[in-house]
Amino acid sequence: MIRFVVQFGKLKGREFSTPKDGIRIGRAEGNDILLPDEHVSGDHARIERIGEAYRLTDMRSRNGTFVVRGDTRIALEDGNGREILLRTDDVIEFGSQQLRVELKVVIRDDAEDARVFALKKISELSQAGEAQIVERDDQLLRTLYEAQKRIGQAQDLSEVLRAITDACFALVPESTHVTVILRDDEEGVPPEQASYVPVQTRVRGQATAEGPIPVTRSIFRRVIAERAGIIAADAQAEMGTSESLMGAQIRSTLAVPLWRGADDILGVLQVDNRQTTGVFTPKQLEVMGVLAYNASLAVANARLLARLRSAEERLKKENQFLKGREQERRTGGKSGEPKIIGTSAPMKALLAQLDKVVDTKVTVLIEGETGVGKELVAASVHYRSKRRDKLFVGQNCAAMPENLLESELFGHKKGAFTGAHEEKKGLFEIADGGTLFLDEVTEMPISLQSKLLRVLQEGEIRAIGATVEKRVNVRIVAATNRNLEKEVAEGRFREDLYYRLKVFPLRVPPLRERREDIPVIAEYFLTRYTAELGKPTSGFAQQTMELLQGYDWPGNVRELQNEIQRLMIQVDVGGFITPDMLSPRVRQVEGMVERVRPAKGTLKEMMDQVERWLLIESLREHGNNKTASAKSLGITREGLHKKLRSFGL
Repeated sequence: MIRFVVQFGKLKGREFSTPKDGIRIGRAEGNDILLPDEHVSGDHARIERIGEAYRLTDMRSRNGTFVVRGDTRIALEDGNGREILLRTDDVIEFGSQQLRVELKVVIRDDAEDARVFALKKISELSQAGEAQIVERDDQLLRTLYEAQKRIGQAQDLSEVLRAITDACFALVPESTHVTVILRDDEEGVPPEQASYVPVQTRVRGQATAEGPIPVTRSIFRRVIAERAGIIAADAQAEMGTSESLMGAQIRSTLAVPLWRGADDILGVLQVDNRQTTGVFTPKQLEVMGVLAYNASLAVANARLLARLRSAEERLKKENQFLKGREQERRTGGKSGEPKIIGTSAPMKALLAQLDKVVDTKVTVLIEGETGVGKELVAASVHYRSKRRDKLFVGQNCAAMPENLLESELFGHKKGAFTGAHEEKKGLFEIADGGTLFLDEVTEMPISLQSKLLRVLQEGEIRAIGATVEKRVNVRIVAATNRNLEKEVAEGRFREDLYYRLKVFPLRVPPLRERREDIPVIAEYFLTRYTAELGKPTSGFAQQTMELLQGYDWPGNVRELQNEIQRLMIQVDVGGFITPDMLSPRVRQVEGMVERVRPAKGTLKEMMDQVERWLLIESLREHGNNKTASAKSLGITREGLHKKLRSFGL
């Protein structure tokens, strides 16, 4: 157990302790240790239990985190990974000098054995039959029978756990508290590596327990290690002396394993007597062993049923999503498989970078102007990776107001807010195992940015109205057309989220930087709309393609796509697409004529005026660089100087 004593700060003299293995420290609501001092960041630091050790991590706080160990003061900075393993008597400082909070660390080794009065191995517990109990107490047998019947009739896990705790109170009259600890059922984690989590605590005579009930770690570990049921007394002596734990006043504890087979421990059932002195009896341990033998099967079946329901729900959502995407494809939208078109040097460089990151777990940030095809690149990250068989789900963060966006991403429980008539799964859960693309991520409200940061850091989500968090395995790909550094500097985007997102940035070049790709892209859209409209053409006239390549395309690929679609509507069947069909902004003829229109005069005088204007425009465009201007005009530098002298420039 670890506890903290505030030595300096607004809460000086206050002690904190918690049975949780993950402790959040900061100024924001929701932290396990809430420090109101102004120089403490909202999410300042985190402490995690790793085996018997505790690791402190700085969460890129504003004023820093330091550990004073003897005469040494250690700063948690990028050089040391912003983390350190804590020792007893370490002093943690948040901030520095007068603007600081000091927490003294006290780590107590609770591994020594409690005073064990009885111990029965699983093999003995499973052999304790009901017939033996009948010989001693037929009323107890009837109580056990009724309890097992209620457990067997329960459908979901919460009902099973409620029935188990009710049975414990009925079978052990001296019990005041019952806690069920279950092995984390995370998919793909071997049982020997899984953690155990208290999932339900009941207090006799109360609907719910007031606050967390600490689990006696040494007893719990012995149950797991020896695969045995245990009766121990005076457990409070081995649980530490902090005020929050002394309030538990455990006088006697009975703990039995929930098991499947000889070696597969599903969890532990802990029964406490915290009101009167006295020790539970071996007979009660035997009865609880019989209950645990049958309750274990109910827990395993309830979890299996929950997984099947979850899988069914996920398949249903996936099917709906895929049907929608297929319908979109058939009606002219984007297809599931990405197709990036382009052989220019900038695109080859982009694809080379993309191939390096597809099979990593890092977050990808795609930067680029509007219309360059950021979602196409995001889809390529997914479909080129090992996640290709799972879902690729996209959400434009600018397309919804804050409350709807939170529900769309994280989901909500029935009744969580007005209008929440049924439970809704969020996109993070739907995309579990796959990739979630967050377009225009800079438009996400600050309040939601903190929830996104938690997903990136912990891989956990909490639906609106939910009381528990759910782990998800989602690859995040984000995109923006804004300057993120500027957004952070102006306070519109969290700095810690910026560093989490910009692990591997990919910049998609605008169309004007890869003009050699324009003919290929234009031909692709021409072929597509020819098939959709059923209107064959003879293609682009040469001058038309030259004008397409000469235009800057501020709307990038999206603008080019719209232009080709408009041209296909105009062109006659079998005809060429000629320059006169182009939009005026692409053709650039009308505007240029207006700007260059010469004054009336002879042909030579009017031509000289046009040529003079072109020379001035070229020099302005190239910052008065004569070499670059001459090259763009297709003449030598000497030829340019000669023309400038002739026009008095």
